[in-house]
Amino acid sequence: MNLSNYLINDIKPLTLTDSVRDLQVLFNQLTYSHIPIKSKEGVYLGCISETDVHCFEATKLVSEITYSVEGFFVREDTNWLDTLEAFAQNSTNIMPVLNKNNIYLGYYELKDVIGLFNETPFFSEAGGILIVEKGLNDYSFSEISQIVESNDGKLLGAFISKMENDVVQITLKVGNTGLNDIMQTFRRYSYNVVSGHEEDSYLESLKERSDYLNKYLNI
Repeated sequence: MNLSNYLINDIKPLTLTDSVRDLQVLFNQLTYSHIPIKSKEGVYLGCISETDVHCFEATKLVSEITYSVEGFFVREDTNWLDTLEAFAQNSTNIMPVLNKNNIYLGYYELKDVIGLFNETPFFSEAGGILIVEKGLNDYSFSEISQIVESNDGKLLGAFISKMENDVVQITLKVGNTGLNDIMQTFRRYSYNVVSGHEEDSYLESLKERSDYLNKYLNI
C-alpha cells in the first residue's frame, strides 16, 4: 500500500525561535497529540507533546525546552504496517515523515493509516475470527496454516495478539468454511481454542460437562 497519497503538509513545524505560547495556541486549535519541531534549515528535530507544552511557561522559547522533544518519525518509503507500529509505540496520532536527509516532508494522521488497515482482507473479506493459544516454543505459523487449509479453509490473516507467561495467543481470520472442524483440529494439535465466532458444538458439550474446562477455555 502506497502511503504517499496520505501525506499531509498543512501544518508547518515550529522552529527553535518560536515561543511555547505559539505551541499552546496551536494545540488549542488542533486535535493532535504532538507538534513537529525543526531547525531553520528544515532539519527535523522531533515532536513536542501537548501534555508537556502546557507544563511550561508560555514566555519560554522552544529552544529552552528541547529536552522534552521526542524524536520519532518514519521515512517516506516506510511501509504502512511499520508506520502503524510507530504510531502505537509512541502513543501519538501524528507521524512526521522525513526523507533520507532528515528533511521534514509532512506527516501522516493515525486515522488514515488505520483506514488502510481496515481495507485489508483481514477486515474487509467475509469470514470467521478464531483465537487459539499454545506454548511459545510449541506453535508455528506453518502448522497453523496447514490446519486451516487441511479443512478447506482460507487463511485471510493471522497475528500474535497476546504473549504472556510463555504462552502465545494467535488471532486468525478464516474464510471459505465453517470453523467447527478447524477448531477441533486445532485441539487435536494441542492448541487451546480461546474463542471462535461460529457455532462450536464440541466446546458447548465441554461447557456443559465440566466447570473446570469452562474456566480453562475462557468461555
